[in-house]
Amino acid sequence: MTEINRFTPVVKSLGAVADYLGISIDGKYSEIEITGLSSSSKNIQAGEIFLALPGVKTHGSAFIQTAVERGARAVITDNSGADSLPLQQLEIPVLVVPNPRSQIGFLSDWFLNSPSRSMYLAGITGTNGKTTTTFLLNQIWQYAEFSNGLIGTVGIKVGEDFYPTTHTTPESDVLHRTLSVMQERHIRNVAMEVSSHALVQHRVDGVHFSVSGFTNLSQDHLDFHGDMESYYQAKRALFSSNLSEFAVINIDHEYGARLAKEITIPNGTLSIHNKKATWHFESLRGDNKGFEVAIRGEGGVLIEGRINLLGSYNLENCLLAVAIAAHSGVDPLVIGQSLSTLSGAPGRMEKITHGRDFNALVDFAHSPDAVTKVLKTAREITNAKLIGILGCGGDRDKSKRAIMGKALYEGCDIAIFTSDNPRSEDPVKILEDMTAGLNLGEHQKVIVDRAAAIEYAVNIAQLGDTIIVLGKGHETGQEIKGVKTPFSDQAELRKAIANLK
Repeated sequence: MTEINRFTPVVKSLGAVADYLGISIDGKYSEIEITGLSSSSKNIQAGEIFLALPGVKTHGSAFIQTAVERGARAVITDNSGADSLPLQQLEIPVLVVPNPRSQIGFLSDWFLNSPSRSMYLAGITGTNGKTTTTFLLNQIWQYAEFSNGLIGTVGIKVGEDFYPTTHTTPESDVLHRTLSVMQERHIRNVAMEVSSHALVQHRVDGVHFSVSGFTNLSQDHLDFHGDMESYYQAKRALFSSNLSEFAVINIDHEYGARLAKEITIPNGTLSIHNKKATWHFESLRGDNKGFEVAIRGEGGVLIEGRINLLGSYNLENCLLAVAIAAHSGVDPLVIGQSLSTLSGAPGRMEKITHGRDFNALVDFAHSPDAVTKVLKTAREITNAKLIGILGCGGDRDKSKRAIMGKALYEGCDIAIFTSDNPRSEDPVKILEDMTAGLNLGEHQKVIVDRAAAIEYAVNIAQLGDTIIVLGKGHETGQEIKGVKTPFSDQAELRKAIANLK
């Protein structure tokens, strides 16, 4: 991603950094001025400390020379990183700390003078709905004319500036730097996605959340967490007093109901149908374009309006955004007025307009539960056949492939199995995993090439049909054998439709 840096650097001495870490350094280095911390050797700025951290594939120590050439004034690494260095040949000091990844977040927060405490920071976690909820919350703040920022899967928004990202939640040094930039630009409200990976990998250490929201939990990322209990515990860590002041929890699902009972920080609950929840729908009437709603909230507040989003899961996302907006100080009347202006995040039930007599949608659904729910919603707006296109990513949780394949098979009239970032794996093998146990017939196709799969769907679509392409959403690349090439489901749909005779 493009580095986001302050206009005015924060400056501290290397001696002060060493004191914070509780280690001693040669006195001749104590007065060296440090202007920042960076774990990226490519983007490090002159005057910063390079954080040579252990990675999944390589150790950051392999990039120290690049960091030095770009002006790094010191290095922080672990014993493994130090052992790999010819320390006597380095012209800059090396600070060695055990398990540096567990300290960098707190160090970054201290170095930048705790930027998250100067703003209302909302952290949203859960398997599905994080991106949409943060986008909805951000839009409510915009409508209320609150200065706002956004950090998540689609990118980072700092006022009117937008930066692409590679992680749902950035590395801790990038995250704290981003919050510091927002602080410098007088942004007071920030909506942020918090992934389970980030919680386990200490990326949000040192961050202070004014509120944390929980959407739901269903099978995903078990290649990383191992089992659902470990996945749940990773998410649960966000709802502790060392990270969050307050919580808003969706209790319409098993894990949310459990979370609400287990945590000790002050919290509110939300539910579509359970009127005992702090936030719920007093009345709800849907049509093929959205919902007329009356939302009852904390203290008996009533918020009425129209939500122009489809699917019950978007009711949950919107209810969470409304609850947090109210907690942040937005007038309930303003929230109600904003509802009809809200739109989903890019690549989430995104409609491709084209002037033909069938629907074309793109959605990011890439977990079994999300695929099932999105197909159910697509079915509700389809007058004829539902044509679904889905793949599973390579080098990721293999246990969900057959479940996702079954969800596509059962949720569509015509199911097309294809590739979705096979990465280092054989795409044919991934598709075999997806279709294992399924009795494929004339209404199911396996088309390895994703562009060809989209083209096939467009060519067979008839009056009243809906084509929905699942899995990539907002993504703009396709990774095959380690090579990432440009690829957009939206662009491929438009191209295929434009080429129709």
